[in-house]
Amino acid sequence: MKLQNKVAVVTGAGSGMGKAIATIFAQEGAKVIAADINLETVKAVVANIVSNGGVATAVAANVTKEQDIQNMIDVAVSAYGTLDILVNNAGIMDNFVPAGEVTDELWEKVFAVNVTGPMRAIRKGLPILLKKGSGVIINIASAGGLLGSRAGASYTASKHAVVGLTKNVGFQYAKLGIRCNAIAPGAVNTNIGTTIYDPSKFGMERAMAGINLNPRVGEPEEIAKVALFLASDDSSFINGAIITADAGWTAY
Repeated sequence: MKLQNKVAVVTGAGSGMGKAIATIFAQEGAKVIAADINLETVKAVVANIVSNGGVATAVAANVTKEQDIQNMIDVAVSAYGTLDILVNNAGIMDNFVPAGEVTDELWEKVFAVNVTGPMRAIRKGLPILLKKGSGVIINIASAGGLLGSRAGASYTASKHAVVGLTKNVGFQYAKLGIRCNAIAPGAVNTNIGTTIYDPSKFGMERAMAGINLNPRVGEPEEIAKVALFLASDDSSFINGAIITADAGWTAY
């Protein structure tokens, strides 16, 4: 098993990529703290993990709340003694709203979930990892964090920020035993689309301009396998990197 006796925290673990990551990590021997804003949903994920012989604990966590972030990491330490792997997966879309239409409320909401939440989780987890002299942080970025118009202004800027945060943490803590990488998925079959409501007609039209070039939509399990690679010693020489997983969409 690639993650035998490792302790992993996964945000947004109630569905989609987070669920798939929590599940495969448990299958590979990790003790998983599965965190999600919807406690009942993530309890079902944990129940399935446990019924298949895995070890996991469900935690309610709204990643926009500092107290929830603190509790999420504290539960990992109290339940399993430490923290080895942090996966910042929770994220929301932005209704494809362009810069000319974006409100402060939307901008701040998207950044709170997509950027501030991961920063706070990293900030809380780093002292534990540094004391151990080892640890892995995995952020879920996006093809939207590599290119200019896969979504609206808020989401695009937020995922570019995740890329920058990843590289900064990866380099600055590299000599202290910490690796920090990100995955940049293309279109993946998850429920993040449920965070899209009343999309901007102009913004959506511009963002979808290249969708016909997308070779295919991915599955959450395909992203989870990349996360497993990054979490394991198989990727020991990879740090501060952004791994694109999009079937070649951004290669055009």
